[in-house]
Amino acid sequence: MNTLRKITSFVSRYMAVIVIAVSALALFTPDTFGFIKTAYVNTLLGVVMFGMGLTLQPNDFKVVFSRPKDVIIGCLAQFTIMPLLAFLLTRFFSLPTDLAIGVILVGTCPGGTSSNVMTYLSKGDVALSVGMTSVSTLLAPFLTPPLTYLFAGTRVEVNVLSMFLSILKVVVIPIAGGFIIHHFFKAVTEKIVEILPLISTTAIVAIVAAVVSDNASKIMTSGLVIGFVVVLHNLLGYASGYAVGKALKLDTRKCRAVSIEVGMQNAGLATSLASTHFAQYPLATIPGAVFSIWHNTSGAVLANIYRRTADK
Repeated sequence: MNTLRKITSFVSRYMAVIVIAVSALALFTPDTFGFIKTAYVNTLLGVVMFGMGLTLQPNDFKVVFSRPKDVIIGCLAQFTIMPLLAFLLTRFFSLPTDLAIGVILVGTCPGGTSSNVMTYLSKGDVALSVGMTSVSTLLAPFLTPPLTYLFAGTRVEVNVLSMFLSILKVVVIPIAGGFIIHHFFKAVTEKIVEILPLISTTAIVAIVAAVVSDNASKIMTSGLVIGFVVVLHNLLGYASGYAVGKALKLDTRKCRAVSIEVGMQNAGLATSLASTHFAQYPLATIPGAVFSIWHNTSGAVLANIYRRTADK
């Protein structure tokens, strides 16, 4: 168990580097990860969400009732700023339909699972970050499909009900299962929780490897523009989240949490939805994969900047 703890600590510390390294390997030598099929993406995402559920406790939801204003501000920013930014960027850069769908899916998804760690590293309001992630994830089945329809429905057919059921299956049910198991088998799960970052990171890396290796040749031809759009989407999300917090007179710790939560998306879910519901547009999975690679790197850098500012 001590060995697993050390491996987990190493993986957590260098997650961004590992994701980038695996992505590069998958891009330039796609056969290396040929054994990881894109059909596994939903299952892998379910593993990540189940792990998230195992870490949740009733106390994590107290912030929702004790500080509803903060959580509402964060979630409204999440589901308005990022979808709108995604839509505007696809129009401004005249992205083809398949890439545009992928960017919009990233924008309409809830907060990313690693945002809580980044908020902690930034000396932000961790309780608010956990509350926002939990609430936005639970709201995803009700908001992601209609938002996708709103911003992408003029380009492609969006089956709102089918997307709703998919999100329930790969996100809400695994989280609920993990939460229930943690509640009834607390002694066992508290031991497992110590190595959950290793399991979650492995699953995230596998998702990225599967998507990148399967679309390596297409990424090589369109990677520059989509990479730029993804980076811009993410950075504008950070800036807008912080600006909203300041405009509504939240304290600096809360602003950091909202900034990181808004900027970091559940790109794994975007990739899953793209491969399941827009399979006729293979490039739709790429923005989610690129976002997964980028936001873990940018999140770590931003957290470091925020932490240094806090120290001063």
